[in-house]
Amino acid sequence: MAKKVTLKDIAAAAGISPASVSMILNRRSIDRFNKETVEQVFALVESMGYQSSKGKNYSLVKPSDTLITIVCPSVFNPFYTTIIQGIEIAARKQGFVTSVHTTYWDTETEKFIMEQARKFNVAGVIFAMIPQQPQLAYELGRKLPVVAIGDRRGDLELATVDMNNFTAGQLMGKHLLEYGHRKIAYISTTLNEQHTSRVRRCQGLEAACKAYQGAGLKVFTKEITPDYEISNVDVEYTTGYELATTCLRQSPETTAIVAINDMVAYGAYDAICDQGLRIPEDISLCGFDNIFPSRLQGIGLTTIDNSLTECGKSAFHLLEEEIANYERHGKFQSITHVEYKCRLVPRKSSGPAPQK
Repeated sequence: MAKKVTLKDIAAAAGISPASVSMILNRRSIDRFNKETVEQVFALVESMGYQSSKGKNYSLVKPSDTLITIVCPSVFNPFYTTIIQGIEIAARKQGFVTSVHTTYWDTETEKFIMEQARKFNVAGVIFAMIPQQPQLAYELGRKLPVVAIGDRRGDLELATVDMNNFTAGQLMGKHLLEYGHRKIAYISTTLNEQHTSRVRRCQGLEAACKAYQGAGLKVFTKEITPDYEISNVDVEYTTGYELATTCLRQSPETTAIVAINDMVAYGAYDAICDQGLRIPEDISLCGFDNIFPSRLQGIGLTTIDNSLTECGKSAFHLLEEEIANYERHGKFQSITHVEYKCRLVPRKSSGPAPQK
């Protein structure tokens, strides 16, 4: 009868301690060991026929040199799918492939995705939004290249592709104020510190209003939980419809509604029409992001463009730079920021304020 292979046998063959072999096989503190040692241990386990006392078979999920993990809240909103496609356009040209993971703004899901990216040693991670748990993203960034796309923040210790949402809000506010609007409403899904882009757009609108005498901004929001979001595919549309209806009922003096994004604006569009009002003759409607449906003639939504495809491409190029830095210096050390200027895209959904 053949002698049973033990951890000591694997350790002796690999030239490391049995404790190290155990950590590698059970993936405890595996990042302490270099890639060659990890691969050698798993190769010895396979060739020597080692099995644990519980009969567990071990096999190596080899580190990937070409797989990129993309993290995003959902793929229903074309805002995120456009960014993802921009990443993939650039990535595929360089021989990389992507794996998309959705969080629905759930922090535990976000944490799990980061843990899995580290465990399986992917080539890098791109967040299509600002991570809700920046500290965990920083820790991951010590082991893998990490890039984020989202609101411009000076305190974020990651390579980022920035969108200046404060300026975007100002641009939209100025557009409506120059049309004579003084009673403006802002409607948004959950508005808190974890959604800085939404807050900054609101702050930009408020700043614009302060520059015009008699101008004011009313804010209408609805808290959306991760469970509710994952269970309701059309959550942004329905939220837009609900908030616009509330706005028209509670603040009938409103002459312009600005939605947090184009998807929410579509819901507001139907709510306004269902109230028997005309766009833009009775009330103007605007959004943010300039996703594809907004340009259709039946919608013609005034919005803000953030060069989403180009943002995705730039995020991949930043990731490439991080990978190159690691190959040259043995660590991820650069924090690069790229910013695309937002621009107003005026369409038929906005016009002069009605004389009420």
